Amino acid sequence: MALATFVDGQRPLLAGLGPDLGELADSALAFVVGGKRLRPQFCLAGWLIAGGEPTDAGFVTAAASLEWLQASALVHDDLMDGSDTRRGRPSIHREYEARHRHDGRSGDAAGFGLSTAVLLGDLMLSWCDEMFTGAVLASARLAPHIRPARAFLDLCKSEVVAGQFLDVVGQTRASLTVDEAMKVVRYKSAKYTVERPLHIGAALAGASPELIAGLSDIALPLGEAFQLRDDVLGVFGDPSVTGKPAGDDLREGKRTVLVARTSEITDDAGRTLLRDQLGTADGVDAVRSLIESSGALAAVEADIALLEGQADAAIEALGAREILGPLALTATRRTR
Repeated sequence: MALATFVDGQRPLLAGLGPDLGELADSALAFVVGGKRLRPQFCLAGWLIAGGEPTDAGFVTAAASLEWLQASALVHDDLMDGSDTRRGRPSIHREYEARHRHDGRSGDAAGFGLSTAVLLGDLMLSWCDEMFTGAVLASARLAPHIRPARAFLDLCKSEVVAGQFLDVVGQTRASLTVDEAMKVVRYKSAKYTVERPLHIGAALAGASPELIAGLSDIALPLGEAFQLRDDVLGVFGDPSVTGKPAGDDLREGKRTVLVARTSEITDDAGRTLLRDQLGTADGVDAVRSLIESSGALAAVEADIALLEGQADAAIEALGAREILGPLALTATRRTR
């Protein structure tokens, strides 16, 4: 509801700039339908743990703004990866490529889709800042805490870009170690999905440095477990549930922790298969089978269980079981 209300407020501005911009607003709003809302949920958890009121309307709007940050990252991620679908529907660059062809427009359809995806992702990132700052400044309860909360939001944006770049650079290398792949996991996902949203919510409620540190003890292992689960689903998940084709990461040649574990524990023949087949459409089944038969899938599942245990112990130490216990399970024991 908060996202739709915000977009409705943007429509007069966009309509005044040109008739084609209405469909851009429609696409943005449609894109955020059906998401897991994990970042706003973790932001709410941080707020509640720090003593915030669950029904504070200004906070709800501020937390919801993190969905625009997530949407921006996904639109750009799909473009960089050449992904055809997202949440069971065409990715933004494919949607606008198809619109170009359907309307019989001049020029390059693929280039139009690419350009639109870049611009829409940028617009969503701008909307995150605008919606967050507007909600906080409009609330007497939240406004005094805008500086620390904004600092965490700014860190979140910088860290996810850094993590994305580490991921891009990783794909240019013949292989990554498990430690190198885990660094990508930490910055591309763990901090961005769990740690910084928790910090933002807690900061808006006036959290102490000690509480912020305690939230990090929970967030980092939990966020890493979340991304490892995402990697497993990307290879072995059911496309009808995940909304993404199974094996996309393998087709794209991503050096995930699953792949790094496989390279670490397989034999020379397995490493040769990885070298020759990873990043090819024809090699998806062979690489998927190697990940499972080598024991890498089991090893990553064990990593997830270990990280879950660390997060669980930190939740217990902070006395946040009621608020964070169910959310932690949602993040790591999921099918999409």
